[in-house]
Amino acid sequence: MPDGEDAPRSDGPAAQEIWSRVKRRLRAELGEDVFASWFGRLELEEVVDGCARLSVPTRFLKSWIESHYVDRVLTVYRSEAEGIERVIIGVRSTLGRDAAPPRRPIESARAPGGPVGVAVEAKPFALPPAEEQKPDTGDFGSAPLDARLTFESFIIGRSNALAHAAADRVARHLGEQALYNPLFLHAGVGLGKTHLLHAIGHEARAQGRRVIYLTADRFMYGFVASLKAQTSLAFKERLRGIDLLVIDDVQFIQGKQIQQEFGHTLNALIDSGRQIVVAADRPPADLESLDERVRSRLAGGLVVEVGSLDEQLRISILTTRVAAVKALHPSFDVSPSVIAYVARAITANGRDLEGAVNRLLAHATLTGSAITVETAETAIRDLVRNREPKRVKIEDIQKLVASRYNVSRSDILSERRTAAVVRPRQIAMYLSKVLTLRSLPEIGRRFGGRDHTTVLHAVRKIEKALNEDHALNDEVELLKRMLQE
Repeated sequence: MPDGEDAPRSDGPAAQEIWSRVKRRLRAELGEDVFASWFGRLELEEVVDGCARLSVPTRFLKSWIESHYVDRVLTVYRSEAEGIERVIIGVRSTLGRDAAPPRRPIESARAPGGPVGVAVEAKPFALPPAEEQKPDTGDFGSAPLDARLTFESFIIGRSNALAHAAADRVARHLGEQALYNPLFLHAGVGLGKTHLLHAIGHEARAQGRRVIYLTADRFMYGFVASLKAQTSLAFKERLRGIDLLVIDDVQFIQGKQIQQEFGHTLNALIDSGRQIVVAADRPPADLESLDERVRSRLAGGLVVEVGSLDEQLRISILTTRVAAVKALHPSFDVSPSVIAYVARAITANGRDLEGAVNRLLAHATLTGSAITVETAETAIRDLVRNREPKRVKIEDIQKLVASRYNVSRSDILSERRTAAVVRPRQIAMYLSKVLTLRSLPEIGRRFGGRDHTTVLHAVRKIEKALNEDHALNDEVELLKRMLQE
């Protein structure tokens, strides 16, 4: 950028493109775990007079980034845009009168009447009720439960039947000892795990049990705030004086002291027979950023995956969603053939299904034309085109390569140096580098605690071999396809 030229404003594409490059560099420099925990929800609001105004959804994130990473963000930003002189971080709900009011995430809005495995919203495009738009006061307490997220509004399919049954059993259990403690649910975004957490909370409270529902952000903010106010003892006692603790997005819990307190809380509640329910985006063994003792404690109960939505479940969700919208817009008519097409075209998660119904409604109301398969194809084209590829895990890579080359996963992680083990290990390291966002040190740790230089050597060796050995190249390409399907 030439000297004296103002940094591009965020109302044009240039500033957002620069911000995208900044985020990519932060991800590469800090690693996927740190980036996802602290920068995944950091957004660019505007660039004015050399000042980049960024925002996060909670005051805890604002405080943490300002204390630990703001200089790094500024340095990276300046390397991409010389006109940037300052970086200011604010909380989105308090950025000013022009800030958009918070919108309810699609996952947390459900339509009444019929079980729903993935949330649907009764009033498309509507903002949440005023009482749910109140900003965080900073006081520690249970987060509110969404009244629409109940067991009755959850659609059950083969992919989520076990998770639903376990959640229902835990919520209704009235014995002295907790069941499946802790119950750990894990799934990707938009598959209904948060719905189940809210449903458990509602049912348990209906039976008179003392329930606290927290997101990881709220737990961390409450703990840090109690330390500052010198009320940490009351914070701990309140958590340990309940019947049921529900924590969502546990993968975001960061900080050695916070993780230690979380581990102590888990131990105290489990040892006293109190129920704990935890949700994350991956199983305990894959939560590398968590303390090993915490991971072990979480894995000691019942770990259940909420699987991907199969086609029949997607059809059921779409049918329920369309019926809810039709109750509000009687002229909105979607045929079974259109629903079947959308269910086949959109496979990622329930949020995309929600977006598809909203697009069909917009098309019908704005154009006044009937919804056919052809018009549906046009309406949802962006959802189909922009679907995120399957997230590949290092553990999956290790298992597939081990199976393909007739060795065990423990062989790949071991110190064995025989040719039958070294080549599969190097291929697995190479695939981990090209198919995941993990850094070389992180990959090394996942391969038996190896140094990052070992991973780099393996990657370079396989890259060279792929250029020279066509059979190996075909084999590796096949492995890539198998992992990404």
